[in-house]
Amino acid sequence: MIQRPAKNEYPDYYVPYLDLVPEGDLLQLLKENLQKTVSLFEGISEEVGLYRYASGKWSIKEVLGHITDTERIMSYRLLRVGRGDQTPLAGFNENDYVEGAQINRLPMENILQDFTATRNATINLIQNIPAEAWANKGNANGMEITTRAIAYIIAGHQIHHCKIVEERYL
Repeated sequence: MIQRPAKNEYPDYYVPYLDLVPEGDLLQLLKENLQKTVSLFEGISEEVGLYRYASGKWSIKEVLGHITDTERIMSYRLLRVGRGDQTPLAGFNENDYVEGAQINRLPMENILQDFTATRNATINLIQNIPAEAWANKGNANGMEITTRAIAYIIAGHQIHHCKIVEERYL
């Protein structure tokens, strides 16, 4: 089981995500949340997928695309830090990624399949990280972070955005 990261293993701005991750087996949580996310988004029509709860906010499709893009980026960070790579990793602008994806043009089914493939790849990566690598430290976006913190951030980020979809969009 992956040990929960201490507060000094990740930047403060990730605290809200980590606070959403319940105690227990992180790998099992990632698997369960894959199914919950699929259930949440699979019944959403193309029309509803374009809904924005306020001006300037992302559409439902864009939220799911953002979850997927961020998970890919964080999984890449997890891989690099987990392998002991000390090369500083650049940050990213989430709004630029959403705009660049032009995700509203895609069918909801494709966006959901992309999330599913990404989450399955994340699960496979996490399953194969050596036990001693979970405490590795790296640098992402100018801040020190551990492998295990990145894994928990992935889980918390997805929980955060699914909660927003449930509360503000549906």
